[in-house]
Amino acid sequence: MVLLGLLFLYAPKLLSWFGHLPGDIRIERDGLKVYIPIASALVLSLLLTLLWNLLTLLRR
Repeated sequence: MVLLGLLFLYAPKLLSWFGHLPGDIRIERDGLKVYIPIASALVLSLLLTLLWNLLTLLRR
């Protein structure tokens, strides 16, 4: 988590695509901003699942 936080802090251009994927819903109107990151959440879930499975496989 610390490494991810440092990455966001010092290299924001590397992850600028995250949160702007097709499938992320963004509604902006007068006095209302709604953001629902559906596609970004799916990509993050997939990456974390792959990482977890890789770590589990390496521990055996």
